[in-house]
Amino acid sequence: MTSDANEPAAAPVDEQALADEWAQALQEQAGATAGRTDDPFAGAPSFDGAPPAPAANNDISMVLDIPVTLSVELGRTKVPIKYILQLAQGSIVELDALAGEPMDVLVNGYLIAQGEVVVVNEKFGIRLTDIVTPSERLRRLSKH
Repeated sequence: MTSDANEPAAAPVDEQALADEWAQALQEQAGATAGRTDDPFAGAPSFDGAPPAPAANNDISMVLDIPVTLSVELGRTKVPIKYILQLAQGSIVELDALAGEPMDVLVNGYLIAQGEVVVVNEKFGIRLTDIVTPSERLRRLSKH
């Protein structure tokens, strides 16, 4: 590929500065939600760095490194194949979601939370606004 002389060169990415900006955004969010009463983790036991008590059958550390697919879904739609074959650059596909609705956060295709888009340092992220309870996740899994 050749580059156009009029195109600006890509600026080098400062990974540490980017990480610092995300950390600052997360701290601001934590400060904003500190007094909330609808916090899903309110009253949960705090983890003070002490190792968990050994459990014979419940050792979660065995699964902590298993990779999963985390995706954020803007919306869905059903279209005929002939429409998909006609798509080109600039085509618009209408989704079933309305502007401003929370987006679904899925892990391996299962809904775990909903959230809203945030932008930090020109990168998109998602702020979780509603976490699906473990009992609700189990109920949804049993339907499939």
